[in-house]
Amino acid sequence: MLLLSAIWGASFILIKLAGDAFPPAWVALLRLTFGVAVLWIALWWTGRPLPPKRMLPSLTLIALLNNAIPFTFIAWGEHSIPSNMAAVLNATTTLWALLFGLIFRHENKDWRIGAGVLTGFAGVALVVSSEHQTGQWQWAGIALVALASMSYALATALAKTHFKGLDPMGLATAQLSVAILLMLPVVALSPLPQAVTLRTLLAVAALGVFGTGIAYLLYYGMLARISAIQVQAVTYVLPVWGLFWGAVAGEAVGWLSVLGVAVVLAGLTLLRASGQPAIISRK
Repeated sequence: MLLLSAIWGASFILIKLAGDAFPPAWVALLRLTFGVAVLWIALWWTGRPLPPKRMLPSLTLIALLNNAIPFTFIAWGEHSIPSNMAAVLNATTTLWALLFGLIFRHENKDWRIGAGVLTGFAGVALVVSSEHQTGQWQWAGIALVALASMSYALATALAKTHFKGLDPMGLATAQLSVAILLMLPVVALSPLPQAVTLRTLLAVAALGVFGTGIAYLLYYGMLARISAIQVQAVTYVLPVWGLFWGAVAGEAVGWLSVLGVAVVLAGLTLLRASGQPAIISRK
């Protein structure tokens, strides 16, 4: 669990490093390509089944919402905001997922859900305000990462309806494969990478292999041994890892950012107390 949270938390700084050379659509396509290669090898090794062909329309929609859009938007947003802020904004996926769950009637109403959602967003506001004080605040980047988090959450709500009973590893492999096809025309219209270095290549390769492929395998491997609610505890430390890896890379971490993360964690704790497990977004 610690390894999975560290890998997913490191995804944001890897996106930042990869973005030094690769446009957002390229970052999304390359991480999908490296990640799905790991999953196809694992699928072949274990003999797990792919989803039936009749699921292709639903798979395409989820691949768009859970991979193509958020992978591109987060990489795009990190051109103007630091990776640690992106990690905290991404934590709102859980909050959006519960709101969508209430809309789609997947979740039961509880006062602690409302309190947890409001507390979580208050923590995000603190982090955003801290970056504003250091001159790094950019509305466009914040909006893009927030939209990516909403996209993750909407995909989760829809997946609960369409993908019950399917093998999760086969589903993930097919989903990422479809997402690659969705990204190809976008990449064809985007600018070419500039000043590619060994560091940027290693960053995007690590993002795909570890942050997508191996992270999925760790996630499903844990699900086979412990309960889903225990696995979902990873969500609670992702913002902390985001601050940590950002600081390692030299990003400034102010006291308001630390306080904001603490408030976000308090909001997620309220949600867990309500009996609604947190949602892990696919980083």
